[in-house]
Formats: sequence, C-alpha cells, structure tokens
Amino acid sequence: MPRIDTERFLRDLNELRKIGAYKTGVHRPTYSPQDMESRRWLMERLTECGLEASIDGIGNVYGRHKGPGPHLLVGSHIESQNQAGWLDGALGVMTAVALARAGLPVDVCAFADEEGHFEGGFLGSRSIIGELSEEEIDRSRSRNDGQPLRDALAEAGLAGKPRMQLEPGRHKGFFEMHIEQGTNLESKGLRVGVVTGIVAIWQWLIRFEGQQDHAGGTSMAERKDAGLSAVRLLSAIDQEFPRVCGERSTWTTGRISLDPGAPSIIPGTAEVLFQFRDVSVPVLERMEATLRSLVQENNRREKCLASLMQKSRATPAICDPAMMAALEAAAQEEAPGAWTRMPSGAGHDAQYIAKRMPAAMLFTPSIGGISHHWAEDTKEEDLALCCQVLGNAAAKFLAA
Repeated sequence: MPRIDTERFLRDLNELRKIGAYKTGVHRPTYSPQDMESRRWLMERLTECGLEASIDGIGNVYGRHKGPGPHLLVGSHIESQNQAGWLDGALGVMTAVALARAGLPVDVCAFADEEGHFEGGFLGSRSIIGELSEEEIDRSRSRNDGQPLRDALAEAGLAGKPRMQLEPGRHKGFFEMHIEQGTNLESKGLRVGVVTGIVAIWQWLIRFEGQQDHAGGTSMAERKDAGLSAVRLLSAIDQEFPRVCGERSTWTTGRISLDPGAPSIIPGTAEVLFQFRDVSVPVLERMEATLRSLVQENNRREKCLASLMQKSRATPAICDPAMMAALEAAAQEEAPGAWTRMPSGAGHDAQYIAKRMPAAMLFTPSIGGISHHWAEDTKEEDLALCCQVLGNAAAKFLAA
C-alpha cells in the first residue's frame, strides 16, 4: 500500500487556508479574486506532482496523470460558502493531490461552484459530464448580488476558454473525501465514515395569494393574510412529515418572503423556498405526495390559495459496492473498529460524476458537526488518517 506524506498533505491544506482567510475559516466565493487565486495556486501544486495542469471555461482545475492507466478521478471543490469553513471541499482536493504525490495514477479535479453561488449550482461537475448548457450559463445569476454568470466568467479571465469533458473509458472510478458536516461520527467516537449514498434534494417554491391591506383598519375576520397562511402550512408539514419520512430525512424552509414586507401592511403574497432530502426515491415520493396533499388541504380551508412549483429534483447517488468494499478494507486496516457505513445528508460533486462512472466517498469527523461556518474544523490526526485510508482504498480498487 502507498504511504501518504501526511505531513506535506496537512501543510498544503493549511497553506491553501491562507487564501481568502476569514477568522479561522475562509471566504472564497466562486470566481472571486480569492477563488481564482486558489485555483492558480492549485495548478502550481498539480504541476509539482508531475500532472498536466489546466483550467477550463467554467473554472474546473484539472490535473491529468501522464502515465498509463487504469486511472482514478479524485477531487472535490475549493470555493467556499460565504465566511465559511476551511475544509469543506478543499479537503477532497488536497487529498487528491496527496494521492498523486504518492505516485498513484490519479487525475485530480477541483470542480467549480459546488457551493451554488450561481443559480443552478454544481456548475463544474455538471459541465464536465455534459449537463450544463450554454443557455443555462446565459440565464444564471449570482445568488449573492445578481451578477450574470457570463460577466463573472469574463472578470475571472475564463471567457472564451473551452469547457472540458470527461474522457470516456479513462477512469475506473471517482473518489471524493469530505468532512461529514454532522455529528454522527464524533458522537460515536468514530474516525472514518464510508458513505453508502448521497441524498437527493427536492426543492419547491410555495406561493400564497392573499390581499394586501391596512394592518389596523382591516378586522381579523376580513383578512386574507398570506403570511399567516404560509406559517400554518409550514406547521402542518412539520407535523405530517415525521409520519412518512425516512430515518435520515430532513426538510428545511430556507426563505420566507412577504410582500410588501412592511410592519403596518397585511402581506398580500408570501413565497416560501422549501426543500426535503433523502437517499430513497420512494421516501422522497411519499414526502412529495404529503406536501401536495397539504397544499390541497390548505386551499380547502384557507382564504389564501397556495400554489406549488418544483424548482429542482435531483436523483440520489448510491455509492459503488466495489469501491465501498475497498474503503471498508482500508478503514479496517488503518482504524480497526473506528469506522462505520453512513449516508451523506449533503449534496456533493460525486453524485453528478456517478452518472458517468462508479463513485464513492469517505467522511472525516466534523468537530461539533459545524460546517458552512468559519468555526468548522477537524482534528489533524483524523484528516491524516482518512487521507491514508483513501490512498490504501484507491490502490486496492485499482488492483482489483
């Protein structure tokens, strides 16, 4: 089994952490100067490893192994959420670099905008598998400030560059290492998580039509308060979903917008961004059926009619059994009794790459389960351990 230079791996991770540093985390929004600096820095590391380094027209940084195969694709992303953690995504990319330094035949990829700073999200991994159209790029805007994606690409120096595609048949599989972003491993005293599958996220816009009116002159009996109707429906969802969900299902109200949003005006409309997640399609379908039933019941009882529009509907990605077996064997060798199987509650680039090749993921513990926040952290000994586990698993899978 290859021995990973974990000291160099940790040194690289901490060097990358300095780019866009924010408190103990980082701030590297997609295509920002900090993000582009980190991509140039990564290309230098890839060249040092003997890989052919390039960046494409959507911002994917790619390091191509020059030797014979079979090859693996290994990577993640290096942009961050706003004022967020130093490991989310970056860990997977620098693990890939560490495997390349150890001489494994891997191609390294840092995909662009996994964090969804631009409408559509997962721009890099969707682009590299051919599922991002020019028309979608034309439509996409920044979720932060509304900047058109085309303008952001031009400012980043990426306009006019071709977008790369995966080479059919080149890769035996894709590995991605990531922090757990939850407390399952830490709470059980475990150090390694072998991911069984990646959840699908189904997102919805729920719109309520009421009547804008005066907050003092309109009696409670006369009101058509879109805000109150939204709150009552969300409460009903929270009561009913536990009856139909899976063990690890989640649901989230990400935003409630009231119009006109003034203190002395009854809101005439309300919009709710709502999502639920699970790894099982039948569970997702049960949750959708329940949501639709509750909207129908709302429209029977309430003065404010609700409409339901689906914004996105991803497909769960089940990890490849042979790759999982390699990860499990490596975990047992390096951390006997301190690993477990577990699903991923978050979306990852791996779920898109899994459409083109076998894919699997490995999780490290997250201290306190904190992620998407600058306090996100993992013990360095756990980072080093999991990097070695992935290196061993990659070698096992290549030899199988």
